Amino acid sequence: MKLLVYCQHVLGVGHFFRTLEICRALAGHDIVLVSGGTPPPADLPANVRRRQLPELAMDRDFQNLHSPAGRNLETVRAERRRKLKAIFREEAPDVLLVELYPIGRKAFRFELDPLLAEISDGRLPACKVVCSVRDILVEKENAAKHESRAADILNRHFDALLVHADPRVVGLEETFGQLAAIRIPVVYTGFVAAKGDAVTDPAAWRRAQGVADDRRLVVASAGGGAVGFDLLDAVSQAVGRLQTRYPVVLQAFTGPFMDNAQAAELERRQTAAVRFDRFSEDFTTWLQAADAAVSMAGYNTCMNILTTRPPALVYPFAQNREQGLRARRLAARGALQILAHRDLEPERLAQRLAEIMGRSPSPTTIDIDGAACTARWLAGLVGAESGCA
Repeated sequence: MKLLVYCQHVLGVGHFFRTLEICRALAGHDIVLVSGGTPPPADLPANVRRRQLPELAMDRDFQNLHSPAGRNLETVRAERRRKLKAIFREEAPDVLLVELYPIGRKAFRFELDPLLAEISDGRLPACKVVCSVRDILVEKENAAKHESRAADILNRHFDALLVHADPRVVGLEETFGQLAAIRIPVVYTGFVAAKGDAVTDPAAWRRAQGVADDRRLVVASAGGGAVGFDLLDAVSQAVGRLQTRYPVVLQAFTGPFMDNAQAAELERRQTAAVRFDRFSEDFTTWLQAADAAVSMAGYNTCMNILTTRPPALVYPFAQNREQGLRARRLAARGALQILAHRDLEPERLAQRLAEIMGRSPSPTTIDIDGAACTARWLAGLVGAESGCA
């Protein structure tokens, strides 16, 4: 099976890494990953080829697109539209997997609507078309109009909608009110989580990273980094307070997209016990070895917490409902605890960290096998394999 995956990230990296995990689960199939965001620092699986579109990103007001290279926006749009069609024609995939659109990513309808229309009317090679969405959608202005339009596009151009969630935790209807208007199959795959390699001897791994046996390890992360400075600023100060109680090492990851000036400010605080890096391919291993973890509440980071199970505090991004709703549902199942804005006061955060240090979270039965289920379902769509159980 040849699969062409369209995945456009504009702010964080969660969409990209969730899609990459699905690609890994499709080992043995030919995957073409079409992306038009700044490439994150991650190696692609051997079966994945990247076809890059001219970059577009979202302004920090989360309202408008711009070219990071400073090019004219309409020129870039026209170039992307032509290139996307050319890639599709060259690759002629069995399945087109579109991440988020039309339920989200409306800013990219300029290139996706023409592509979908030409697949439907036969001007481009025929294939199955599937939409891939996460568990929770952000609020939209004029939600009824947006949802009606999205349902219409799904019904006209798509063969299925894959929801990467466990409906026992959260259902798509909670953030997409017109789910009943969607007539194509809606399939819950379970959450997509990077499993990583199990660490057989966490203490030995910690020592190899320079964390002595008498030290507690706190791992902090800001996801993609675009909105995580306040959290890492507070954690670095809180760890300083904790040092008066017991020795602590902080390993923090700013994320590849944190503002350079903000990242530099944090990096100036580095000591033997306070470390900042942009990114690590070993992030899940760090979490397995942690006595406590502190992070934003994005999809991928929450899934990392579910698979590695450190005692965890999460600070949901407050500009929309997504991270807060996810954090509340997972907290209700004992998987993590939530930080409020007032908890970022350093002494208060130090106390919250001290309370969870080394404690095991409650066991859960949340379905995190979404990558494998998605791979089976997509293969089954073209008769290559059976679908999700």
